[in-house]
Amino acid sequence: MSKRTIKKLININISAYAAEGKSLARLEDGKVIFVENAIPGDTIDLLITKDKKSWAEGRMTELITPSPDRITPFCQHFGICGGCKWQMLPYQKQLEYKQQQVNDQLQRIGQIELPPIQTIIGSKQERFYRNKLEFTFSQHRYLTHKEIAAADGAPLTAEQALGFHAPGLFDKVVPISTCWLQGDPTNKLLEVLRQCTEENNLQYYNYKKHEGWLRNVVLRIATTGEILLNIVMQHEDKEKREALLEHLLKYIPGITTLHYTFNSKVNDSIHDIDVHTYFGKGFIEEQLEDFRFKISPKSFFQTNTYQAETLYKVTREFAGLIGNEILYDLYCGTGSIGIFCSKGAKKVIGIEVIEEAIADAKENATMNNLKHCQFYAGDIAQICNDAFFAEHGKPDVIITDPPRAGMHEKLVKQLLAIKAPKIVYVSCNPATQARDLQLLDEAYKVTKLQPVDMFPHTHHIENVALLELKIK
Repeated sequence: MSKRTIKKLININISAYAAEGKSLARLEDGKVIFVENAIPGDTIDLLITKDKKSWAEGRMTELITPSPDRITPFCQHFGICGGCKWQMLPYQKQLEYKQQQVNDQLQRIGQIELPPIQTIIGSKQERFYRNKLEFTFSQHRYLTHKEIAAADGAPLTAEQALGFHAPGLFDKVVPISTCWLQGDPTNKLLEVLRQCTEENNLQYYNYKKHEGWLRNVVLRIATTGEILLNIVMQHEDKEKREALLEHLLKYIPGITTLHYTFNSKVNDSIHDIDVHTYFGKGFIEEQLEDFRFKISPKSFFQTNTYQAETLYKVTREFAGLIGNEILYDLYCGTGSIGIFCSKGAKKVIGIEVIEEAIADAKENATMNNLKHCQFYAGDIAQICNDAFFAEHGKPDVIITDPPRAGMHEKLVKQLLAIKAPKIVYVSCNPATQARDLQLLDEAYKVTKLQPVDMFPHTHHIENVALLELKIK
């Protein structure tokens, strides 16, 4: 199949699920095509978007015959918005495919001896499960293929939009009227912001020209009932800013902390920018079991609080703490996992490269009156040396929760040198976890595996692995 001669294929049967939200079709010559937004059992027409010798990627252009597994998506923005791409699948089917993804990637990439994978733990809350969402103001509303085709070449007027970035487009935004990911007052906030900004002619941001005023709005809702709102603007305009913030306090019920931030950078990241508190104590508090956690505007916290408790319970169970162990929490963030496991440990040592996160972790330990939890900022591979162990003790159990890229090879070598009796590896990417498990196989045996679904209607999956030191 040549990229030059074949662009479209018709009546293609989707035969299996692959990974990362993609399904696959097999042509008569054995070539595999990976397709997004299609599910096993579909018959589709597709457009080839990438063509290699033995595989290709395609985009579905028309659904000819739907799979018997297909259901009607519950969100009006499905298929346009970049989130919740699996709404056309029953939740139980989503879990089956996620379980398959963990199994396939650990087997194919890891290629080591593994125990049976325990049945995935699904989320009891399938909608309104996120505690944090970020919406974007843009001068350019995303136009669908149908809207562009209907214009028939006529010039299209740019319209502003408040919502989510369109998939793969940094400057286009899909306007969102109702989002099913986060509970009240999220949708009320969108309604109030649209009405207020239109009536007062408040300018949205232009991501190509890097001009305009309103950029982002971040809403965090804790299970404690506290609500944090941060409005991000390109520059200061005190009169307009104060009028907008007062309007939000008046019409959005329940705001406990209101912030504003000025971001004149090209990118949307605010980790290196001061956040100003306009109303409230400056943070909200979240709760897991009987532990409370401070969440400030730039804090990292698991975005599904309900299922985070489940994930941490699995981690704690795998750690098997009985009260006399020294526990090291690597990539500890704001200390949530280490604190959650702290009752069973003699001492908890948390290490994280981001200094602001360590500051929050220390405050969280103080808030929970945990004097045996200590947190340190810096590179894990550099901190964990003989002098550090002489001062704090060698770990009996290590919990590691790295980002999607997995652990750096230097850290893996460090873990092999430390030889802690147990490692509990919490991963949001089974593919990089499988790579790291293969490297750790030199000294460790994987004895337990437990997938946990944190994000229903998406292809994202967490997996917890218990590794125990091999006896030689």
